Amino acid sequence: MGAEREARACAAFYGELPIARPVLSCLRCLRQFAGSTAKRCKDKHLEEALLLSRVLSEGLRVLDEAEARPLLRCVLAFQMEATGSSSSFQKLEQIVTQLAVGKEALLAQEVGALLAGLAPQGEVLSPGDLQSVCMFIEESSLGRQYWRQNLAPLLQRLATTLRWVLQSQPAPGGTWDYLVIKACLQLFQALPKDVAPLVWSTAGKSETLQSLLGLLLEVAWGKAPNKDTRLLAGTALSMLVNTAPQPQHGASAMLALFQLSDRAGAGELKFGELAVEAPPVLEPDGLEKLVLTRGLLTCCRTDILSCQLESFTHKACLLLDVVFPAVCALTKEQKDCHYYCFQACALWLQRLQESLPAVWHLTGTRILAQDTELLQQLTRLVWDNAETPVEGVSEFIHSSFRLLLEIYHLECQHFQDQERPLYQQTLQRVVSMPWQIKAKYVPLCAIVPYVGSQRVLDAYPDLLQHLLSCLSTNHLCPAATEVYKALVRQQRAEWQDGHRDTESALAERWALCWLPLLSQALRSPLPILQSNAANHLLAWTLRQLPATQAPLAARFGGQDTASLRAWVLLLKAQKSVAGALPLRGEALERLSCCLGAREEGIRLAALGLLCCSPSTNRSLSGTEVRLLREFLPLNLNCDSSSFRQLLQAAVRKALVRLRDSSLAQLRGKVPRGTEPGEGAGQLAQAVGFVEWLLQLSIASLSPGSNYQRKKTALLLLAAVLETCTDTWSPERKKGQPPRTMATLLSYARQSGCWDFFSQPNLLALLSCLQDSTNEIRDLASELLVRYFPATFPEPIALALFQLAQDALRSPRVQEAEAGAVLMKTILQKSDSGTMKSLALEAEAALTLPNRGLCFAQHLLHVLQAQYAAACRDLLQAAATAPMHGAVAALRRCLLQVPEVAASMQAAELVQSWQELLTCLVTTARDITSFLLGALQSRQGPGTDEEAAAPSFADMGNAIGSLIMLGKGRGQEEEEEDSVLLSEEHSLILTCCWVSVKEIGLLLGGLAELLLDPALPAGSGPLLPLPTLQMAMRVFQEILLRCRHWGAVEGCSMGFTKFCAALLNHPDAELQAIPQTILEQGLETLSGPRSSSITRRAAGFPMLFLCIVSGEAPMQARPLLTRCVQMLLALATTALPRDWDQTLDLPQVCALHVLQTLVRGAGLGGALLRHATPMVDLALQGLGSPCWAMRNAAIQLFSALTSRLLGQQRSRGEGCLAEGVSLQAFLGQHPQLGAVLLGELGAAAGPVPGGLHLRPALHAVLTLLAQLQPGADGPGSPSARFLGPLLGLAESPSYAVRAMAAKALVPVVPPPWRRGLLLRLARQLPAAPGRVRSHNALHGRLLQMRALLASGTSGLSAEALRPVVLQLEARGWLLTPAQRCPLVRAAFLQILALLPASFSPGFAQSIRAAVGTELGTLPPGGKPGCAELQVGSAILHQTMAHFMCSEAARLADGERIGAACSLLRQPNPDVQLAVLSWVIAGEGGTCKELEKALGLTLLENLGSVLRERRDKEFLRLYLEALLHLYRDPSLWSQEASHKLQGSSAVCLEMLLHMVEAERPGPDLLFQALCAASLLLAHRVGAKDGPLVERWCAALEECSRSASSEVLRLAAARSLQMAGADVVRRSLRAACPSLVPVALRLINVGIHLLQDEEREVRHEASGFASLLWPDPGESLPDSCVFVQDNVGLLGLLQLLLAEFGEHPETFNSLLQHLPILDLRGIVEELETNKAASLYKEDEPNVFAEPAVLARQLLPVLLQLLEKAPAGSLLHASALRWLSAAGPSVLRDLRYCERCWSREAAARWAMKALACAKLHVAVAVLLVRARLAAEVLRVLGDSAAAVPGLGCSPQELEQELEVVQGLLAQHGLAPTLSQGDVPRKPGPPTKAA
Repeated sequence: MGAEREARACAAFYGELPIARPVLSCLRCLRQFAGSTAKRCKDKHLEEALLLSRVLSEGLRVLDEAEARPLLRCVLAFQMEATGSSSSFQKLEQIVTQLAVGKEALLAQEVGALLAGLAPQGEVLSPGDLQSVCMFIEESSLGRQYWRQNLAPLLQRLATTLRWVLQSQPAPGGTWDYLVIKACLQLFQALPKDVAPLVWSTAGKSETLQSLLGLLLEVAWGKAPNKDTRLLAGTALSMLVNTAPQPQHGASAMLALFQLSDRAGAGELKFGELAVEAPPVLEPDGLEKLVLTRGLLTCCRTDILSCQLESFTHKACLLLDVVFPAVCALTKEQKDCHYYCFQACALWLQRLQESLPAVWHLTGTRILAQDTELLQQLTRLVWDNAETPVEGVSEFIHSSFRLLLEIYHLECQHFQDQERPLYQQTLQRVVSMPWQIKAKYVPLCAIVPYVGSQRVLDAYPDLLQHLLSCLSTNHLCPAATEVYKALVRQQRAEWQDGHRDTESALAERWALCWLPLLSQALRSPLPILQSNAANHLLAWTLRQLPATQAPLAARFGGQDTASLRAWVLLLKAQKSVAGALPLRGEALERLSCCLGAREEGIRLAALGLLCCSPSTNRSLSGTEVRLLREFLPLNLNCDSSSFRQLLQAAVRKALVRLRDSSLAQLRGKVPRGTEPGEGAGQLAQAVGFVEWLLQLSIASLSPGSNYQRKKTALLLLAAVLETCTDTWSPERKKGQPPRTMATLLSYARQSGCWDFFSQPNLLALLSCLQDSTNEIRDLASELLVRYFPATFPEPIALALFQLAQDALRSPRVQEAEAGAVLMKTILQKSDSGTMKSLALEAEAALTLPNRGLCFAQHLLHVLQAQYAAACRDLLQAAATAPMHGAVAALRRCLLQVPEVAASMQAAELVQSWQELLTCLVTTARDITSFLLGALQSRQGPGTDEEAAAPSFADMGNAIGSLIMLGKGRGQEEEEEDSVLLSEEHSLILTCCWVSVKEIGLLLGGLAELLLDPALPAGSGPLLPLPTLQMAMRVFQEILLRCRHWGAVEGCSMGFTKFCAALLNHPDAELQAIPQTILEQGLETLSGPRSSSITRRAAGFPMLFLCIVSGEAPMQARPLLTRCVQMLLALATTALPRDWDQTLDLPQVCALHVLQTLVRGAGLGGALLRHATPMVDLALQGLGSPCWAMRNAAIQLFSALTSRLLGQQRSRGEGCLAEGVSLQAFLGQHPQLGAVLLGELGAAAGPVPGGLHLRPALHAVLTLLAQLQPGADGPGSPSARFLGPLLGLAESPSYAVRAMAAKALVPVVPPPWRRGLLLRLARQLPAAPGRVRSHNALHGRLLQMRALLASGTSGLSAEALRPVVLQLEARGWLLTPAQRCPLVRAAFLQILALLPASFSPGFAQSIRAAVGTELGTLPPGGKPGCAELQVGSAILHQTMAHFMCSEAARLADGERIGAACSLLRQPNPDVQLAVLSWVIAGEGGTCKELEKALGLTLLENLGSVLRERRDKEFLRLYLEALLHLYRDPSLWSQEASHKLQGSSAVCLEMLLHMVEAERPGPDLLFQALCAASLLLAHRVGAKDGPLVERWCAALEECSRSASSEVLRLAAARSLQMAGADVVRRSLRAACPSLVPVALRLINVGIHLLQDEEREVRHEASGFASLLWPDPGESLPDSCVFVQDNVGLLGLLQLLLAEFGEHPETFNSLLQHLPILDLRGIVEELETNKAASLYKEDEPNVFAEPAVLARQLLPVLLQLLEKAPAGSLLHASALRWLSAAGPSVLRDLRYCERCWSREAAARWAMKALACAKLHVAVAVLLVRARLAAEVLRVLGDSAAAVPGLGCSPQELEQELEVVQGLLAQHGLAPTLSQGDVPRKPGPPTKAA
């Protein structure tokens, strides 16, 4: 607090002087700077102080030194306290320099006095002092001047401090030693001329510096535990070398250091004139050389690196002859320092590039000639490590590639060498690598400038396809983007070199090469490919080549979905480049269409186009605002989380534009894009839009809305409050409001808008605090705390507190968690006055001085009372006062409220907090022991903690006893048996497990918060050692005695934080606690036991994981190493001869713990050091005689595979979108290769005595099969795997042969493929008599198939010609002469992969063989027809697939006919094969084949339906039929002709199947859709009965209670045939179809609210087909609309086309639910205890209240349009007679209820009651409708019994009730402009 003391003294001194005012202002800014915690606030206050200092400087000049001294001293004091921040120190340096103008000597004197007082002579410098030393050396010229004059004392203090630190060994995470070395480094760097004589001069030699050098060596050699400290010591040594006056002296000293490291530190070091005894290396870890190498390359002078070394026989220098061998050695070591090793490699190349002239001068020759060992070593080094997975290493490898090529280029230029083979070798190697390997793209980018774009494109014909694949894979996208940019940049440079092409000519040349790539990517159905192409390629292309917009726009002119999406993305990119894009005419109409499209990607792209702008102060146009108002209400209930986030981001951009453009107008500036005279209108438009969005968001927060709408509304509300309020958030770097925001707020509020914090808005957010989902509760709480006024109104706070108290007592977890959030929010929004009004439990709490402490004390008393109640009767307590709510509230209030955490550090409160926290931990221990004991029939703190966890049966018995005790029955009474848990069982289990989980999270969070080493020491620890030990025992008890995985997982999260806090604490006693527990756990694991640990205690392995995960990632992790070594040793001990199968063996337990460690996300690469012994262990375990051992081993191996290969990022199995090559894998784990190879060799070698199975073999093959092929050469490590894998082709096991074939693919690099295929083909027998082994033959065929099928083969037809000739010579393998069907099938699969390569004669022989085989098949299911052969079904299916594929490829009439004839085959295998081939969509390329197959299926449909031989066959048959006619345009007259006469019969059978047979959901789905397909093409007047039956089936399937499959079938059927039925009903010829059409539209309305997105999307297709004009036939291309747009479209259709039909009114009224409002209110008033379970809604997505508000305008317009006396009026009158009296009664009941004071008791609970909100919303709609019916019908409605009021009276009553409900947050109202409208084409006004 020295700065504060100086500030007070300064203020007192200048109080009477003339410059007092500016001085005091400056002091105020400095005090505010010191008191701020956020960097933005500190910078802001320092800026203000700097401005004031410039004013003050003039005043100080006239003062004498005595009068100026206090202010300078004060600023220096603040500067001394700011040494932790470089930017703050620099600002204060500017301030003090400004103030001292003309008084520089005085300032130097003050700085000297300040620095002299850091530490007396010989004393140790504290970390703070060291920070000051460093900062004054680095940033202060006066500081450097002082240290130059006092260099010897400073060196003495640094040496003393470093010696003391190394001897005392401070905390592992401490920075003391680091700061000392940093000070040395900066000293050597800043004062080299002053330091040089002390090192290099005999006369000036310094003993102190010699001592310091020895200490630096000790640090570098490992005396300091921290890796970063050692590395910094290396840099300091190099900086000391830089002080050498002669380069040779520095080089000799550095060479001596390297030689010393080679001798492991023995001997004396001669460093200039200094001589030190080298420190011994206690535990050599290989880091010594890295420390020296990296330090040297980081900062050593170039002349030292490149000067000639005298001690070498040849012309040698440090860089080439000393450092490079060290770098090579480092990169091969498997240490924890890969990052630094490869950083050193990149630095070496960088320094070589800088030193090239000097190196050439020294050597006189090329250093990277083609035959030099240096070039070979460099290329091997970068290629071997190109795929390393260590984070950050790849960037160094990338820069190494670029540097190597640049150095090679410079050298070739220097020596005028035109032959540059390195480029061609690099290009060939890149092209041969698989596209999945990321490492291929960096060298590809690097090589482009040296070889030219055309050479790259010619050498790499598959580049475009590979780039598309990369763009659809996230982690490869950046690499592909760089390749594209590098090539286009190079092309542009080449095209413009010497030419003056126009931009359009450049665009045309670009289009020839790249237009297909961008077009395919932007039109792709893959969202990731579209977005990556648009974000990374499109905008960049338009910036580089603006004229490319024209060819792109021409490509995207269609009306299909893909074209629309691509068109919008193109417009958005244009706008981002150009800044503005006028929307009018066809473009505007097309954009409106995109905003209503079904695909989220199109809608988001269109929204982004509206909202984005390169300039934030460009205002939104009227058209953009209108489109946003139409779009947002229709997109609030989207169920995609990513859509909601992107929607919020887009709207935030629009709001920022509105805000910034409005502020510009208020400042008198004209924003960009504003037409003259539009300013005032745009300002009003901006204010109005924000107000509308605010009201829309608040209205959507009603509990009657679904989760999706509420979440979106909260996100939009957050965007509004963040953008349009002046709330300053210090912790945020971006998104802060402008300083002039108050001007805009004032303007908006004068207009009656932007009342963000009104009572209705507050109530809406309070209702969200009671939501059943965490996301809604937490987001609402965050908005309330961050933006709303500091305290709640007292009545609201009291009501909320009571509600929170009730919620905490609820057994439902969601309600208890809501109570916890309420408690936290109340604490944050209350002041001391509010606290006194709350009914807190603890009487003493009211006297506590802090509200956080007071609140925590109250919650602890609540918890203790609940614990006491549970001890008396656990069943009753679990139902009425479970403890998990109170624990959750304590966790949130103690850990998530910053003010509470701050109060814990206040000195005056420490004792009170200590007492409370100790009491809390004690209570948590007692509760844990009690609950876990209750599940073991043992209770209380005295329970044996070592007891194993109970089995499920034990827990069931214990809970049964508790239930009997709770119900007052004796133990002898037995309840009736039930397979389901009773509610009492569930209550007790929920209470136990959730409470235990919450306790674990609470204790872990407390330790993390309170054991932070950065916290001030204060007056003692808040968690003393006994309390921490007690908490540790709680964790142990939970993890060792708990069976519930959710509780274990929650507790584990807390325990990991707990261990991390202990292990990183400076107190050695605390650090030892986790290690002790680990040792106890290992002892328990290996010792004898009487029960199973890992089976019964799911938490036991987690105990180890939590402890080792708590270690600091940057440290050595000794606990992890110890744990893994012990577990490996335990797991490899021999099994006892007779083990008890009921108990876990220690070896099995060890394997399970290892598996848990491997799967732990927190350990990452640290565990990979132990990968090889663990893989070896798992493979050994697979051969164990013990089943449990084998089971644990396979789980461990699976976990290791995932960890070694990384998470698979692609969805399709067998189609990896990424991968590590085998070469890279073996490079990363060289010892693992020997383990895998040993297993393969043992399996492939000859086995004496016949068959011998290797249990681990399949696991090894599976691992290899997941790797990628590399581009390695014949001598690579992966070549050794080829022989054993080829040998496994002879394995007697089919599974081994198949997996060995897959594993062969990554072993064979693409250049070797052709040779190996030819070799395998030659090994195939040429005649039947030459088959030695069918297994070997089958295995070789599988290997050939795998090599040909791999997507990386890339072999041309010419290259494969020799292989094809060999296969043709062995054609007998397909004939019956080969007796094995599997061999024939494998051979045919190979032939199918080479379809166009065979000679015509051989191709004919293949077809003949296949045709003959399939033509002689007997019908299936007849015994004795033919000899049954294993594999014959596979052969026949393969042949059928081959015939279909050939027909699709050649599109030949004869082959198409042959393929269709297969469907008439009597053999079921063949038929099923053809059907599955069709369903897989493999015939999509040949429309003629699809048409023929469809006609064949239609022709045979009747007979198939009659026979019904097999449900599965019928399902596939119907699915294939529907697939072939998936597009309505595929149906032809020929298809109708095929069905002529049988259509009605087929339809009848299908409908009968749907109505009566109920064959199962999957077949029913296909049957209903097939019936719809047939119906769609035969709807007529005579088909009325069939249509009605079909409609009834749709109504039955579309019910919410039906399964998802049936609802989807109804929606798809509606899309297929519903639109035709509705369209025909509108024609004069079919008026009888009108009632059916109305029912179908009702079904559509119902399905458009389904909870499954796919169902809604199918139903929206039905609405889309009716949207443009229902009276016209369907257009060729129809844009399917979004669900909500479709719903509004159906309502508009009813209004426009069916408005006069009497049933229309009634059909719409069916969608208005009638709820018992009185019953709901009475249930709220009674406030009865909640049960554990709540009945789920059948459709949680549907929103009756929202739908009711949408239906109201349609119903009103129906009434208006209907003529007087019409049938519709009669329907309305009947409805009014039935519903009117109850509507009036409910209105009056509402008025009575919410008028009386008693409502206040349950009003807060009513805020969150969804049923009440829906009932109220529907009541208001019905009341409004009743008033309109009364008005329209006039006198005819006056006689309605029970109504007795006029329309005006009813409307007045409605208005009163609505106002009353709105006061209580129950009736949010939207203005007229807020009703969602159906988007349509733009009007002229727009």
